[in-house]
Amino acid sequence: MKQNTILTALLLAAAPVWAQTVVSTSFTNDTPASIADGNPVGTTEQIAVSGISGTVTNVQVQLDITGGFNGDLYTYLVDPTGQMAVLLNRSGVDGSNPSGYGNAGFNITLSGAATNDVHYYQANTYSISGGQLTGTWAADGRNINPQSAGSVFSSTVPTAGLNLYNGLNGGDVNGMWTLFIADMAAGGGNATLVSWGLTVVTVPEPQTWLMLGGGLAMFYLCRSWRGFKP
Repeated sequence: MKQNTILTALLLAAAPVWAQTVVSTSFTNDTPASIADGNPVGTTEQIAVSGISGTVTNVQVQLDITGGFNGDLYTYLVDPTGQMAVLLNRSGVDGSNPSGYGNAGFNITLSGAATNDVHYYQANTYSISGGQLTGTWAADGRNINPQSAGSVFSSTVPTAGLNLYNGLNGGDVNGMWTLFIADMAAGGGNATLVSWGLTVVTVPEPQTWLMLGGGLAMFYLCRSWRGFKP
């Protein structure tokens, strides 16, 4: 009975360790890029991701953009498998505001775990520092043509947020990630992508910790049986 009790305790001890283990790995591209006013051709920047394993539970993107007109900016992210998340799609544009928000820049984190929609950030509690929006937000996720009418933005449900990447095998995110950014309407001035970053949050595969717990239990039992005397 004592051996069975200890075996159970060892197996149960392994599960919380797995459940509480979270690994965050960050990558940064700090090469500035100019975003020309009213030029939908835009620019692309890349980050090479490596060394990721386990199961993806969140992807975060850090954006540092200065100048320009926030309601003009369109930005999306493509993972190594070709899956696209829409980060910004002309913030503030809707049926009653065809131009969008006029703030100049972003210094934000977009997270697959956030709930406040960056598209309507002025409808939430928000902070502006040095002209830039700050804080942590959910990606826009509106996978529509950025030159659509404001009424289309109003009726579009976000379906392409960063939570698309949740549940991916870590190996699938190793490779080149591509960020596209463009200014879709003339008149708001040039913006600059100062830097951008990518954080991938993972948990290890369950088997790893279950095998560890099982191995510890078997080791203990073998030692106990060797010392057993009838």
